[in-house]
Amino acid sequence: MPHLQNHFFIPLLRWLPALALLPWILLSCNGPSDSRQHAVVAQPQGVLAMERVPYARPMSLIDALQEPDSYWVDSVFRSLTPDERIAQLIIIEAFSNQGPAYEADVMRLIKRYKVGGIIFFQGGPVRQAKLTNSYQAAAKVPLLISMDAETGVGMRLDSTVQYPFQQMLGAVADNGLIYGMGAQIAAEFKRLGMHVNFAPVADINNNPNNPIISYRSFGENRQDVTGKSLAFMQGMQENDIVAVAKHFPGHGDTDVDSHLDLPVIPFDRQRLDSLELYPFRELIDHGLGGIMVAHMHIPRLDSAANLPSTLSRPIVGGLLKKELGFQGLIFTDAMVMKGVTKYFPPGEAEARALMAGNDVIERLKSVPVAIKAIKAAIARGDLSQEDIDYRCKRVLAAKQWVGLDKYKPIELTNLYTDLNTPAADSINHAIAQAAITLLNNQKGMLPVRQRRKTRIATLSIGARNTTAFQRLIKEKATTTDYILSRKATAKEAATMWQKLQAYDVVLVGLYGPSIRPSNNLGYTKEAAGLVTKLANANKAVITLFDNAYALNQFPEIEKSRALVLAYQPHFHAQEAAVNLIFGNIPARGKLSVTVNKYYRYGDGISKDVPILQVP
Repeated sequence: MPHLQNHFFIPLLRWLPALALLPWILLSCNGPSDSRQHAVVAQPQGVLAMERVPYARPMSLIDALQEPDSYWVDSVFRSLTPDERIAQLIIIEAFSNQGPAYEADVMRLIKRYKVGGIIFFQGGPVRQAKLTNSYQAAAKVPLLISMDAETGVGMRLDSTVQYPFQQMLGAVADNGLIYGMGAQIAAEFKRLGMHVNFAPVADINNNPNNPIISYRSFGENRQDVTGKSLAFMQGMQENDIVAVAKHFPGHGDTDVDSHLDLPVIPFDRQRLDSLELYPFRELIDHGLGGIMVAHMHIPRLDSAANLPSTLSRPIVGGLLKKELGFQGLIFTDAMVMKGVTKYFPPGEAEARALMAGNDVIERLKSVPVAIKAIKAAIARGDLSQEDIDYRCKRVLAAKQWVGLDKYKPIELTNLYTDLNTPAADSINHAIAQAAITLLNNQKGMLPVRQRRKTRIATLSIGARNTTAFQRLIKEKATTTDYILSRKATAKEAATMWQKLQAYDVVLVGLYGPSIRPSNNLGYTKEAAGLVTKLANANKAVITLFDNAYALNQFPEIEKSRALVLAYQPHFHAQEAAVNLIFGNIPARGKLSVTVNKYYRYGDGISKDVPILQVP
């Protein structure tokens, strides 16, 4: 008998502690709950932060979104009113260079409406970090901080590193360099307290007249675009930054800027499947965390008149979510763009975006107008509160995945140093050397060698002062340096041509109007005419520090003895051009787009050793 009692009671005693907790556990449940839960941490005001078991962070954001319930998510969710749950689906814009009145307006939206996140634009790193700390301290729920940083934070912030645009990256054979760039961008994002990068651009740019994608694309080949987008994505996501590929379902073959109007994409589904959708499908299969939907009208996918893809249920809910099986976060493109506002007023546009299946609305005309319209859509039955609640929990799950359940203010000490590292400089250096593309080298014009009586001139067209290109050349040769405006008159161009007659070799650098590549360099007929003369002069080495498509703006440039494409005017590209011209590095870059009948996709004179060593 004692043996039987022990057999019955000892196991029962083991279960008593758990049985005693059962009523409390049942009371604390609110629907399905994830058993993986995080530690108690301090939060910005209003967030309940008590729980029992540490949160086991999923390997990927997709995994976190599949089971959006956790103790932190549920407790925060329950603290939100229905209006605040809508607001969690809204990202507002912020600048750190607009002054106190502007900053106070952003703060008002955060405090009053409890918006879910911020997308930062121009400013400075310390100013942005201080604003981020202030905004986070005022937020009821920690804010998801994002940036449209296709070339890193230097695309938006002064005193930080800018990496190449994607056309230059498209010339690089080694995608490992692009992965390294993505990882470095992720480190800089985390140092600035940011979580989401609206990159990479996964559009296939096969239209030379595209006014908005162009040099922002990896190129015209779907495999290249996919492989490089994947490397960029993995570099960021494997270092805990959410990558958002854009612009779904593909913005590469249009001649209309969706910032200014609504582009119409006339292609049928077979064409879209074989080209535009290809990179997005592959990225989805490899765990892409976010996708941005473009403002484009695609009649073959949704015939409703003037309906942007952003607001289309067949495109967002049908094609992207159901057919392609995307389970990450879906972001709209900016809701202030004419591609959506031309036909849909503020409020109606945001409500329709959620009705279509988007999770997050970005850059609104008016937060209160949007919330009011979304509530009206719920009242009409076009949306349900359950739809809003589910998406709100997904946003909260994303916030937990990026670490906002353990929010800490940004440390300002050494911020500039941490954002300008030797590693970042090395990556830029390596990319520039790998991308530099040699298109012409007639009669062995390169490498340039200065013999005793060789007279060399340098000419920077489009520059205001002596360029890095010219200064670096002076380290390798004795030169006379000239500068000519892009807006040169006939007299100025003629005078420069006369001066250059005294030289045996002329090393020419062509520059656009800004640090970023340009669709139109803005050269006068006379300035472009001088380039044509130099191309025919049998003594010029011409280097374009701008968009590859800009070669078309210089008639007969294909006749130049040597033609180098450096893609951008940043220092490392100018340095790589000089080293190539004087034979110190090999030429390895390949055109990622077809420019014209002379220069096509894949072109580029390539040597695995520096030109100087070639017999």
